[in-house]
Amino acid sequence: MLVANTPVNFANRANIVEFASDQRLPGIYSRREYVQVGGLMSYGVEITDLFRRAATLVHRILTGTSPASIPVEQPTRFELYLNLKTAGDFGISLPPRLVERADEVIE
Repeated sequence: MLVANTPVNFANRANIVEFASDQRLPGIYSRREYVQVGGLMSYGVEITDLFRRAATLVHRILTGTSPASIPVEQPTRFELYLNLKTAGDFGISLPPRLVERADEVIE
């Protein structure tokens, strides 16, 4: 199950993760907070980096740079979080290489 990153989904993350677990649906989410409440894994942009980059753009605009002259940027930093307890509950064995590459592993 892939859960979209929306404010409504984020506000109801515990209910969504609980429903997925009850239905035996392993899920991948866009934010680590889902994994912290029992989701299987998340892969998404690093929010802190996005805010830092946004602040830089706001500073440029406030100091006189025309917004039209600023190129569109895409995220460059992503985070991977895994919940090994949830994987075990689902009977899923995550590849060791994936576990090694994770930014955080919840056991």
